[in-house]
Amino acid sequence: MNRGTTARSLVTLTGIVMLFFVISRILGLVREIVIASQFGTSAAMDAYVAAFRIPDLLFNLAAGGALASAFIPPFSKLLTEGDTRGSWRLATQVMNLVFVVTALLCIVAAIFAEPLVQLTVGRGFAPPEQQLTTDLMRLMLITPAVFAVSGIVMGILNAHQEFLLPAAAPVMYNLAIIAGALLLAPTMGVFGLAVGVVIGAFLHLLIQVPWLIRNKIEYTASLGIHDPEVRHVVQLVIPRTVGIAAVQLNFLVNTILASTLASGSLAALNYAFLLILLPIGVIAQSIATVLFPMFSRMFAADDLGGLRRGFSTGFRVTLFLTVPASVGLIMLAPQIVQILLQRGAFTAESTEMTVVALQLFAVGLFAHAGLETITRAFYAMHDTATPVRIGIASVGLNIILSLVLLGPLQQGGLALANSIATTLEMLILLYLLRPRLGGVDGGTLIKSGGRMFVGAVVMALAIAGYGLIVPAQNALVWLIGGIVVGGAAYFVTMVVIQSKEIKLALNLVKARGS
Repeated sequence: MNRGTTARSLVTLTGIVMLFFVISRILGLVREIVIASQFGTSAAMDAYVAAFRIPDLLFNLAAGGALASAFIPPFSKLLTEGDTRGSWRLATQVMNLVFVVTALLCIVAAIFAEPLVQLTVGRGFAPPEQQLTTDLMRLMLITPAVFAVSGIVMGILNAHQEFLLPAAAPVMYNLAIIAGALLLAPTMGVFGLAVGVVIGAFLHLLIQVPWLIRNKIEYTASLGIHDPEVRHVVQLVIPRTVGIAAVQLNFLVNTILASTLASGSLAALNYAFLLILLPIGVIAQSIATVLFPMFSRMFAADDLGGLRRGFSTGFRVTLFLTVPASVGLIMLAPQIVQILLQRGAFTAESTEMTVVALQLFAVGLFAHAGLETITRAFYAMHDTATPVRIGIASVGLNIILSLVLLGPLQQGGLALANSIATTLEMLILLYLLRPRLGGVDGGTLIKSGGRMFVGAVVMALAIAGYGLIVPAQNALVWLIGGIVVGGAAYFVTMVVIQSKEIKLALNLVKARGS
């Protein structure tokens, strides 16, 4: 595959995926707006957020990103070799195995839900909140096994260069939760949200099933315990699962710590993190989703040069787009939270709590985005151990910093600790990736980073100057003006200093239109 073909393919596929990521994230934003209006930063919302943690933990340990990163490279290798039957056998056996394991874990968690809540996610809650968290958690424990199967199906489709339905799956999930908030929550309270989560999980899977039927999936009724290919996937997934466990431990620690703060602190932290996920999903995850199968095929074909070029391009473009997002969220956080969330049960006090966390999460936004591409490069080369080792160290640092910063900064301290640890994790992994790829165009990356820093400073000064000149009488009008002024300042600066990334973006747009 030549560079021109690769570039055009990357743009086309990324454009499709990004469109659905945008739709999904917009719906996710609508979901949070609706939820915030209904529940604000109430104790019930704290319980809902806490109840999510254990099901999310089980899904990520048994079948989350760990399994996808371990499954796609061997599956892609079989496809590259033309072994269609072998690829179906591997896929369905892994699907069976992960479903059984996840379902068993969920059953055990449901049985011991009450002590789990009291000892972990609801440790700082009053008894009524602990009971509510327990009941919500038991209901949402239905979802991990469904998501486990859906995750494998997404991997199958992505490896076949089919990104439309996997990208549409989160859209269905968000629609179901929105429906639960609007239609069920008025009568069922916070349980309406939990029911929406369960329905959304099934829709997440079902929307992808037609592709399997159309392509005549060859199902193997086996767990594949003795299958060498399945064992290879398990070997790859174990170190990544350890890393996921460390990350989830960090989420649990943050939840426990936030539960000891003022009522609503956990909900505010959650709202802020979900707002950060919007640009990460739209930009970084959409690019990385397309790059990962390409990286895997290039490595399988021993095309290290193509892999190096693809990584450098994807990483630089990701940072080019997320750096201004970081600056914008820091500078415009009060207006963003006020306009999006402050209505109904979400009060001015809720806004103040959320803004602090959002600004400090935004400090590390570019690092979260960069990690999406860096880790996928490691996974494509069948190296799940290196990101895990660094990830565990990052989580340890995150927890230490959280304990140190919690007192003076409250929920903001938890957000800042995350940003510092994630930035160091990205830099260390980038350094370790260099010898694996025979270089990462380090000189180009440093120059690009310098240009982006200049653009970010100019953008921040432009927004600050705009704030001094234009009175913030109407928050929406002021926010739109701030986005226009800041965005224009960044991109004009990048044009003036001849940023290669903006030229690449323009060339890719021209290539797509030709």
